[in-house]
Amino acid sequence: MRPRHLLVAAALTLASPAPAQDLSAFEDVPLPVGAGAREPSLFAAPDGRLLMSWTEPSGSGYAVRMATLAGGTWSGPHDVTVSPDLFVNWADFPSVSAFADGTLAVHWLQRSGRSGYAYDALIALSRDGGASWGPPAVPHRDGTQSQNGFVSLVPVAESMVAVWLDGRAYDGALLEDGALPGRMQLRAAVLSADRAVTPDAAIDLSTCSCCQTDAAVAGDTVLVAYRDRSPAEIRDISLVRLRGGEWSAPVPVHADNWEIPGCPVNGPSIAARGDAAVVAWFTAAGDQPAVKIAFSGDRGESFGDAVRVDRGQPVGRVDALLSEDGSALVSWVEWDGQDEALLICRATTSGCESTRRIAVNAEGNSMNFPRMAMTSDGLYLAWTQPLPDGSDSIRMVRSPR
Repeated sequence: MRPRHLLVAAALTLASPAPAQDLSAFEDVPLPVGAGAREPSLFAAPDGRLLMSWTEPSGSGYAVRMATLAGGTWSGPHDVTVSPDLFVNWADFPSVSAFADGTLAVHWLQRSGRSGYAYDALIALSRDGGASWGPPAVPHRDGTQSQNGFVSLVPVAESMVAVWLDGRAYDGALLEDGALPGRMQLRAAVLSADRAVTPDAAIDLSTCSCCQTDAAVAGDTVLVAYRDRSPAEIRDISLVRLRGGEWSAPVPVHADNWEIPGCPVNGPSIAARGDAAVVAWFTAAGDQPAVKIAFSGDRGESFGDAVRVDRGQPVGRVDALLSEDGSALVSWVEWDGQDEALLICRATTSGCESTRRIAVNAEGNSMNFPRMAMTSDGLYLAWTQPLPDGSDSIRMVRSPR
């Protein structure tokens, strides 16, 4: 597909990600969440704060809430939106981010029609730390009642790049040049702190339909990792790069050659620092489930060999951070008998140097998609915690610096 243009500031910056971190000790962190809270998302703000968003029941619907941790104290929780029309999904959930000037951004999904998969991605901004939120912006302008989700928000200079999976062509509602019915697309737009949104751009017109996207900034380049979809139903991880206002063509991170006729609901994670980047992902090519990582030293133009990091029974649901020393912190979910285990390892191009089991879930529900973030206070992990009574909550742990 020919790359499309997207206006964005030429100078790109990113807050420093994780330095080397001791993984020997973790402590629980009290949380300001209510009953039924689930699907946490974390963001380490440039000023050192930890931001967390989540979903929980509220009245006849649901609320998207967020809170800020600074100096060991939570501010909030703050309601971002409360509605009976939220699209609530275990794999496609709200996220929080922050502009360089401190303006907060939270995205969520809201139903737009009668179809179970007609919903919009909305992004609201707050200039007062989350106490109040302006009217939401919609990054997609197609006007169709279709699926729009799996959003990634990444701050870029004074702006925010939003990428998402877009269903405008899925049922043939809007077929642009090169688009195919029955295929989700990867699209992007740029949002300013005053809610202005650029026209959205098509980046890839055929992607896997329900795997998470992820984005990071390496030097002057935005990197977006996602699960692609070939005509032969190969669904490996691809990367696109935004540099100088132009998106590159998709390139594979690694050729697993995973042929699968449906979506595995298991997206990649990408992290970057300077010219370096790391991608972590799940694959089951050849009926061999694996969690793999690959490193890049040239802002995502090329990647080294894929390295397997799991212990043999991975579920996937990965997250990754890049340390100052060039190693990666990778988390994933793995089967431990009949139970789920949350694992984390420090990895290099040689594989895992150390692996630690953070938690085991023996309840009927799932941990879903654990998330990580690094601040000056240490490494944080949060996940949906199933409870013995069948309900959910959120658990967070921290490994202090």
